[in-house]
Amino acid sequence: MSDSPTGVDRDPEPRPLREDPPAESRRTRLWRLGFNLLPAYRGTGARVEHIAGDWRYVRVRVPLNWRTRNGVGTIFGGSIYGAIDPVYMTMLQRILGDGFTIWDKSAALEFIEPGREALYAEFDLPNAETEAIRETLGPGESTDREYLVSLVDDEGEVHAACEKTLYVRRDE
Repeated sequence: MSDSPTGVDRDPEPRPLREDPPAESRRTRLWRLGFNLLPAYRGTGARVEHIAGDWRYVRVRVPLNWRTRNGVGTIFGGSIYGAIDPVYMTMLQRILGDGFTIWDKSAALEFIEPGREALYAEFDLPNAETEAIRETLGPGESTDREYLVSLVDDEGEVHAACEKTLYVRRDE
């Protein structure tokens, strides 16, 4: 991370969007539809565009339109955060299953460049990450996990970066 007050790197490296994301399944297509119809998520103006069949990859799009535009004509920070807020928690819940409790604990959002066009966030959870959680937590034990997600434009230029801390507990 960096020495910024939020702990988020002020100048993360540009990240072009994946051209060939992992395939969706019928089930994750239904989850994507449900996510986008959920009133709390729909209100952000964002849309989940893709959920991999194994839940290890998710892509979200935040368009610049009448629902997401702020008073100065750029994407509203609340729409940016609302778009990314539930994603890592949901991914971990789906991958780890019912034997774990997962909660958002904290977040630090750094606005780097105003969003004057659609922004995208890509979430990745490698197999090694979830296996480490399974192997290190015994019944009743918990840990905090940190994840960084950047919001980028079509060219991969970073406009915002968010560090999320999630609480993970193995149920007894």
